[in-house]
Amino acid sequence: MKGDIGKPFDRVDGRAKVTGQATYAAEVAVKNIAHAIVVGSAIARGRVVSIDIDAAQKRPGVIRILTAQNAPKLRDVVPDPKKGDRVLQLLEDDRVWYAEQPIAVVVADTLEHAQDAATSLVVRYDAATADVALEPNLSRAFDAEDLGPNGQAASARGDVATALTTAAHRIERTYRTQVQTHNPMEPHATIAVWHGDTRLTVYDSTQGIFNVRGALAKRFGLPPENVRVISHFLGGGFGCKGAPWSHVLLCAMAAKAIRRPVKLAITRQQMFAFVGYRPRTIQKVTLATDRAGKLLAISHDAIAECSRFDRFVEPSGLQSRHLYQCDNVTTNHKLVELDIATPTFTRGPGLTSGTFALESAMDELAYEIGIDPLELRRRNHAERDDHEKKPYSAKSLLAAYDQASKRFGWASRPMKPRSLRDGNLLVGWGMASVTYPAKQRPASARALMRADGTLVVQAGTQDIGTGTYTIMSQIAADAMNVPFERVRFELGDTMLPETPLSAGSLTAASTGTAVKQACDKLRALLEALRTSPNQSWADIVAHAGRHEIVAEATANESERKKQHSCHTWGALFVEVKVDPALARVRVSRIVAAYAAGTILNPKTARSQYIGGLIWGIGYALMEHTVRDEHTGRIVTPDLVEYHVPVQADIPDIIDVIQVPEEDLNMNELGVKGIGEIGMSGSAAAIANAVFHATGKRIRELPITVEKLL
Repeated sequence: MKGDIGKPFDRVDGRAKVTGQATYAAEVAVKNIAHAIVVGSAIARGRVVSIDIDAAQKRPGVIRILTAQNAPKLRDVVPDPKKGDRVLQLLEDDRVWYAEQPIAVVVADTLEHAQDAATSLVVRYDAATADVALEPNLSRAFDAEDLGPNGQAASARGDVATALTTAAHRIERTYRTQVQTHNPMEPHATIAVWHGDTRLTVYDSTQGIFNVRGALAKRFGLPPENVRVISHFLGGGFGCKGAPWSHVLLCAMAAKAIRRPVKLAITRQQMFAFVGYRPRTIQKVTLATDRAGKLLAISHDAIAECSRFDRFVEPSGLQSRHLYQCDNVTTNHKLVELDIATPTFTRGPGLTSGTFALESAMDELAYEIGIDPLELRRRNHAERDDHEKKPYSAKSLLAAYDQASKRFGWASRPMKPRSLRDGNLLVGWGMASVTYPAKQRPASARALMRADGTLVVQAGTQDIGTGTYTIMSQIAADAMNVPFERVRFELGDTMLPETPLSAGSLTAASTGTAVKQACDKLRALLEALRTSPNQSWADIVAHAGRHEIVAEATANESERKKQHSCHTWGALFVEVKVDPALARVRVSRIVAAYAAGTILNPKTARSQYIGGLIWGIGYALMEHTVRDEHTGRIVTPDLVEYHVPVQADIPDIIDVIQVPEEDLNMNELGVKGIGEIGMSGSAAAIANAVFHATGKRIRELPITVEKLL
């Protein structure tokens, strides 16, 4: 091996992106394209009585207006929540489930003409009173059946009730998180091109091209091989592009109806409406210890909102099942049905909201007992996963504690709140443990050595901005012992070997292992054809009279991985400065240490860690999607009203330590995912630092001026 794994190569797609050469879904040049606009409902619950389209059809450039009265009916499909499928709104009836639900599609020759006609529709509703707020409806909460792909909704081991009666120290606290909207830089967009009535090509901004292919094939009654989905570049997704939403199928429906290619790009405002969000949660955490601070009981009960027509459960209790050693643990997840759109996976689903509750509670417990918050966590370090009853594949959490705390200077932290100052500013130090599950799913890849010496590697995965083009090229170059510059990695096309969606931090482990195995097979084929010791790979191909030699492989989860509990680990230390007069909070310093197996590229890895941490700052201090409780409509539907961190909010304050870790139990590369772990624990560490600075415990995100005052 030539050692390309672990080198900080620049992104191979970087220049194309910064020079505007990268083509995103809405930018693909297609001849004779028409433009579609989705029209959303003005009510949150009720029925559409009628839609008068006569005036709109007479507007310039209008080609077709689709409503429930005239839209083609697609095949019924029962969604599989375990695969992340969603119930879609496809103009099938007059029922309105949530505000801004798609009720019509206007197609015109230009975007401006479609927008103009959309404003001319006259819609009459039979509106009903909508329930869109979680708190007033808690009495209707019911047990979730399961956590979709995350297993059972409830868990129990030991006897929590008995353990609570014998505890020397006990706390019971309730924490609340607000709705959060993904807001990737690139909004969702789809272009649909039919070839007759039996073949379809779709350019889509998606994290899962094969998921989109499957949904289109089922709904339109096509063989999967007759549907081609392409997504070469993606301007972020964060989970909202994991499953196809209504607009994707509506675009294909419109294109088939007018027998002409159609582009449908949803607006920033519509991204707050019908492509998912992180749901509001209310979480009660109970912790109990003996006199020495050893955990005797953990109880974590979460309630989240969901739609009336679909199911999604924010798995907020996952980390509480295994992060700390404790013999008596219960977790449970409940749902409340409301007249809202369906939530979905949002970067670090479950653990982002759940670690805010658990790690805030651990900080409160440390103060209840009177010991350092880091020491409390050390005393309760888990050597094995007692929930799964398996050993960890590798665990470097103690090393992360050591390295991050030393660089941060945690040992000099005074325990008493309001003890540190910087002039007139109150200074606070907080910390949190960090974890995220390391997953792997079946994936396939193809490797081709060409007679000109180019190594082409193909897999139908996606690069959502995480560096997939680059790290897959590094794996291939390393396996084949060829220069990195001679590798071309191709992705984003369902004509290529099938891989899972790019979510759940599984791409590097899943597709990366398949790439490694395909290259190993190719290398073996070439070695078998070698006729002299000094032959290059290109010479071997040419001598064999071939243009190229090809090998394919499918990588599955290994038996060794199945026998272990696999996670990434980290420790997060945060400093905040609070203006006591204005109650303004600024994060002034972060030191984070992460252990995530083999790091394929430390430069792209650092980018992922920092991106998660910055979002964590926004989650803790800024982000809040506000829903009007009377109309159900979002009143913060853009990046003016919905606040996220920008450059001025984040100076050079983040220090990331990449802790070396070998985990060959995970897979042959020792690779785990890192795209989401930066979100885990970040809000709790900030909230704990705010308490240390001010002496005021904030248990509801975001931490705002009015809560501190």
